[in-house]
Amino acid sequence: MTRPNEMQTVAERIAHSLKRHDVSMIFAQSLPSAVILAAEAIGIRQIAYRQENMGGTMADGYARRSGKVGVVAAQNGPAATLLVPPLAEALKASVPIVALVQDVERDQADRNAFQELDQLALFQSCTKWVRKVIVSERIDDYVDAAFTASVSGRPGPVALLLPADLLREKAAVPPLHRAASLGRWPLDRTRPADSEIGRAAALIATARAPVVIAGGGVHASDAAQALAKLQEEASLPILTTNMGKGAVDEHHPLSAGVLGALVGPRSLGRHTLPLVQEADVVLLVGTRTNQNGTDSWRQIDPASTVIHIDVDPCEIGRTYEAVRLAGDAAETIDALRAALGMCDLSKRHAARAELVGRIANCWSMFDADRQASHSSGTPIRPERIMRELQSQLTSNTTVVADASYSSMWVAGQLRSLSAGMRFLTPRGLAGLGWGLPLALGAKLAEPDKPVVVLVGDGGFAHSWAEIETMVRSNIPVLIIVLNNGILGFQRDAEMVKFGRFTSACHFVDVDHSQVATACGCPAVRVKDPEALAQHIRTGLSGKAPLLIEVLTDPEAHPPLSLFAAMDEAA
Repeated sequence: MTRPNEMQTVAERIAHSLKRHDVSMIFAQSLPSAVILAAEAIGIRQIAYRQENMGGTMADGYARRSGKVGVVAAQNGPAATLLVPPLAEALKASVPIVALVQDVERDQADRNAFQELDQLALFQSCTKWVRKVIVSERIDDYVDAAFTASVSGRPGPVALLLPADLLREKAAVPPLHRAASLGRWPLDRTRPADSEIGRAAALIATARAPVVIAGGGVHASDAAQALAKLQEEASLPILTTNMGKGAVDEHHPLSAGVLGALVGPRSLGRHTLPLVQEADVVLLVGTRTNQNGTDSWRQIDPASTVIHIDVDPCEIGRTYEAVRLAGDAAETIDALRAALGMCDLSKRHAARAELVGRIANCWSMFDADRQASHSSGTPIRPERIMRELQSQLTSNTTVVADASYSSMWVAGQLRSLSAGMRFLTPRGLAGLGWGLPLALGAKLAEPDKPVVVLVGDGGFAHSWAEIETMVRSNIPVLIIVLNNGILGFQRDAEMVKFGRFTSACHFVDVDHSQVATACGCPAVRVKDPEALAQHIRTGLSGKAPLLIEVLTDPEAHPPLSLFAAMDEAA
């Protein structure tokens, strides 16, 4: 091990910089070898993934749950290209990741060296910041700049390209000592001017029917408790986007669940949508106002006044002109609460009782609508699985879902038990296969808290090699595979749009429990819904990983607006 006064290699300086930034684990597959060896030598744990796409997503899940930067490493060439998908997801979902990517040796550049690729161009589309380090003397500067770029402003991924020969080179002690720890996020908590805060407070206090829509930025800012206080003090109804789920306690009498595109028959959103449509003031908190979160931008009345809190000034006004509250969500909400405390809120409090009754009725109608889906029939309806899972969740449980139907079942059928409860879904780009690696990262972030992940059989095929990673690395996660034998959304969307579907939509029968068993993971295959409760209880105990494969109804789909006409005609 290098002594403090000895000249270190660049790789060793990188490892010590990572340690300074509170990095305790790095998702890698041994490369860049010089960096990983140096990191392991000082106690940084390597989580060895099977494929870079999945390793990047593990870093994503780790960052979302830990409040720390996720660090992933990869070799140059094809390995680097496989980091593009998870970094693109992190870019859209505002998750801080530092990618350390090996590059060819400096004197071999532009000579068609083995696995040489223009990696600066490769990562420009999927990161906030990408740099290639050329001189050893600047390595501390570049590592700190990478972490700063990742966690400042709107968080996101960055890439630092490291030529292989540079890593072996000795690095002189820099003239300027660096001691800052930059590995937690958000780094800077900014807030809007008092004049804008006061303007927004006056609009909310005097509104006829205000409503709040909370997005994933609430979680990124750790603003759930501030939002809960705003909800209670100003008697404001709150709905969330898919990524915002868990931002509020969904058992609070003013919480109206997830909206977005979940507004079809037998959805909660069908009953709560009028809260948004009738609102004269809409407060958006940490949301990109994206297509899925707004049901194709058609839920907010154009005549409504919109107030938008977001750390990224460019998101404010992207779709809806708004009162601009550019800043950190937690800081801005607290400032807004203080301003509202100086306003006359009698109008808000007078409307509360009727509003509480209306929201309670929405939940009651939703429960009645989905009662038939909780039956003991076979094949098993996903709603029945959600009911069994809900009964065993605690506010400490992290619920993860893959993209497509899995995330919609979680967002629309489960109910958050506290403000700040975490539901992780890859809704930045919604790529299939990211459920399992997100869950592994989340479990590593908080190993003492239970983690359950729901995946469809289509998406799970992208990532089941990481079952071996889970077993080898001793990461006890509960995996629930919803096996309906089809690419559900693809088939259903094609039926709505074209009246038929392609030959890619159906699979052969795959026994995923045997795949898990072959990797050393305990597994069961469930056909009887009465057996679900005990297996879920075992899996949530956290003593060992468990895969529960459930044979589900291929005709079941979430109540999305896309399918509303088809469902109403059924």
